[in-house]
Amino acid sequence: MTVKVGIPRGLMYYYYYPLWKEYFTNLGAEVITSPKTNKAILDMGVKSALDETCLPVKLFYGHVIWLKDKVDYVFIPRLISVERKEYICPKFMGLPDMIKANINNLPGVIDTTLDMSKSTNNKLKFAREIGLIFSSNPWVIAKAWRKATAKQKEYEELLVNKKMFPQEAMDYLEQKNNRILKVNNYKYKIALLGHGYNIYEEYISMNIINKLKERGVSVHTVDLLEAEEINNEAAKLPKRMFWTFGRKSIGGAGFYINNKVDGIIHIASFGCGPDSLVGEIIVRQTRKNSDIPLLSLTIDEHTGEAGVVTRLEAFLDMLSRRVAL
Repeated sequence: MTVKVGIPRGLMYYYYYPLWKEYFTNLGAEVITSPKTNKAILDMGVKSALDETCLPVKLFYGHVIWLKDKVDYVFIPRLISVERKEYICPKFMGLPDMIKANINNLPGVIDTTLDMSKSTNNKLKFAREIGLIFSSNPWVIAKAWRKATAKQKEYEELLVNKKMFPQEAMDYLEQKNNRILKVNNYKYKIALLGHGYNIYEEYISMNIINKLKERGVSVHTVDLLEAEEINNEAAKLPKRMFWTFGRKSIGGAGFYINNKVDGIIHIASFGCGPDSLVGEIIVRQTRKNSDIPLLSLTIDEHTGEAGVVTRLEAFLDMLSRRVAL
């Protein structure tokens, strides 16, 4: 009987899902992904998580709960670092433990540790430890990992070269014929900054990308940039930013400021320590180096769509008046 592995549609899903799915599939497992977020999933997560937990983590809880009775394993890696000499949010380090402590009747949890802060070779150790759960044959594991990394590279090339957003690129790789809304004759060019699990998660971001596209906006995110473009701008900071995604947001902001976007929107989670600091750096960076308008949005489970739409429309009205001057 085929082993079923559940991948929650949250947090690092938006960065590494093609890699993970391809790896598990080539190891002989059946991958079950939780559906797009809805109110029921969010409510389950909010009910299970501590109040102090940020919205993306609460949402992850909900996706795990949706999966837990449908799979043999749920994939919740213990992520410490995904870049050398850098780290990601501490909540990722404790995520498997928090899930186990707060959700009952879980299936097996694949909570392998990934720490690339000292050496990128730890990625291979991470892959091997996961692979041994499904096969004792090192050649099978190595072949599955090669195919997975090739798929991830193809995915990242679609983001940078074709300017697809993550879900568009995933659908393209899986040959789904979903309609992709492209803006050819756009009114404004806006940089949308923030964690991928905030800006690409349609339910908690109020589908902000499509709302902007429908209003004639060409939307640009950090994930559509070359690594060199981000790194060159991030290197201008007086001190190295050791949060990987914070560094990318700041580097992306610098790139888009230099390339004269019409506006910048930064989305942050309420209660997120790194977001509060990174957001302030982006505000200061924008004010110091340009006169580009910036809109900061902070989201939690109480954020209403009407309020977000009102602020977006006011922001776009302001851009319209600036263009008319």
